[in-house]
Amino acid sequence: MNFLKKDIKKNLKKEESDLRDIWRRIKTRDFSGNTGLAIKNSMYQFSTNIVGKIGSFIFVIILARLLMPELFGLYSLALSTILIFAAFSELGIGATLIRFISREFGKKTRKIKPLLLYLGKIKSVLILFSAIALLISANYIANTLYQKPIFLALLAGVLYIVFIRATGFLQSMLRASNNFRSIFKREFVFQTARIILVPLAVFFALKYSLSDENVLMLIILLLAASFLITFVLLFFDIKKIYSDKLLQPDKKQKLSKKQKTTINKFLIATATLALSGVFFGNIDRVMLGHFVEGEFIGYYTAAFSLIGALTPLIGFAAIVLLPIFSRLKGKRLEAGFKKSLRITFLIATGVFLATLFLSYFAILIIFGRSYIPAENVLRILAALLFAIPATAIYQSYYISQGRPSTVAKLLVVSTILNIILNYALITSLLPYGQITAVYGAAIATLISKFFYLGGLAWRRR
Repeated sequence: MNFLKKDIKKNLKKEESDLRDIWRRIKTRDFSGNTGLAIKNSMYQFSTNIVGKIGSFIFVIILARLLMPELFGLYSLALSTILIFAAFSELGIGATLIRFISREFGKKTRKIKPLLLYLGKIKSVLILFSAIALLISANYIANTLYQKPIFLALLAGVLYIVFIRATGFLQSMLRASNNFRSIFKREFVFQTARIILVPLAVFFALKYSLSDENVLMLIILLLAASFLITFVLLFFDIKKIYSDKLLQPDKKQKLSKKQKTTINKFLIATATLALSGVFFGNIDRVMLGHFVEGEFIGYYTAAFSLIGALTPLIGFAAIVLLPIFSRLKGKRLEAGFKKSLRITFLIATGVFLATLFLSYFAILIIFGRSYIPAENVLRILAALLFAIPATAIYQSYYISQGRPSTVAKLLVVSTILNIILNYALITSLLPYGQITAVYGAAIATLISKFFYLGGLAWRRR
C-alpha cells in the first residue's frame, strides 16, 4: 500500500512538472524539437477539436430541437448509413498518406508527388465505387431494410460522400506536412457554414410543410455543400504548402515496385482498420433502425452526441500524435506514450463523474424535455469517456510504428462482437419496450469498446 502511494505521488509530481514545462513553452512560444512541435500541433488540434465539437454540438442541439426526436432519429439513421458507404471510399488512405508523406518531408530526395498521385488514383476509384453502391442500394435500404422515409436522403448522400472524402484527402496532406493551422481555419468555416445553412433551410422547410423525406434530403445536400466550401479553401492552402519545387518530378522520384508493395500492405491493413472503425461507430444506430421507431434512435443519438462533445476535453488528440510518434523510437516513444495515457486518465475521471451525476439536467437543458428518455442512455455511455480517448492514443501508437494490422485484427473482432451483442441485447430487451432495447444497444457498444481497448493494451505488453 505504501509503495502504491509513493508511486501515485511520484506520477503526480511528474505530471505537474510536465504541465509546467508545457505552459512555459506556450508562454515563451518555444516550439523547438519534437516536444515543441507536439505542443504547437496539439494547440491547433485542440482548438480545432474545440471549434469542431462546439460547432457540432450547437448544430446537433438546433437540429434536434427543430426536428424533434422522431425526425432527428431518422436523420441520424440516414447519416450513419451514408457514413458506412463512405467508409469504402476511405479504406485507410488518409492514415497511409500521413505515414509515408510525413517521412518524405524529412528527406533530401523526396518522393511526395508520386506518392500523392498513386494514393490519389486509388482514392478516386474508391469514391466512385462507394457513390455508385449507395445509389444502387438506396431504395432497398430505405423501403425494405429500414422501412423508413429516408430514400431521398440516401440519394443526396452520393454527393456527401464525394465532398467529404475529397476534403479528407486534402486534410491528410496538411497533417502529413504538420500544418494544423489550415485545418483549424477549415473547421471554423465548415462549422459556421452548416450552422447557418442547414437550420435556416430546415426552419423554412418545416414552415412550408415539406414532407419528412424532403426535409432529410435537404439537410444532407446542405451538409455536402458545406464540405464543398471547405474543400475549396483547403485547396488554396495546399497549393502554397506543396509548392511546385517540392513536387517537381524527376527519375529518382518514381515509386519502385518494392515501395508500392510496402504501401499496399500498409494500406490493406489500415483499410480493414478504417472500415471496421466506421462499422464499429455506426452499427448500433443502423441496427436500432431495423427494430425501433425513429424517436428512439433520436434519444440514443442525443446521448451519444453529448459523449462526443466531451471527449476532446480529455487528453491529447491522436491525430496530433500520429506524425510525432512516427518519428520517435525506443525510450522517447515509450515516455511520450505513457505520459499521454496518464494525463488522459486523470482528466477522464473528473469528466466521467460530472456526466454521471448531471445527466438529467444535461439532457433537459440542452435538448429539452422531449429527450428526457435519453438520460439513462447517457449514464450508460459515460464510461466511454475513458475508452474513446485511450483507444485513440493506442491506435496512433500502433499505426505510427507500422503495425496497423495489430489494430485491424482487434477492431474486426470487436466489430463482430459489437454486431452480435447489439442483435442479442436489442432483440432480447425489445419485448420490455423500445427504450429498453436502446439501453441494450448502449451496453453492447460499451462492452465492445472496452474489449477493443483491453485487446490493444494486452497486445502492446
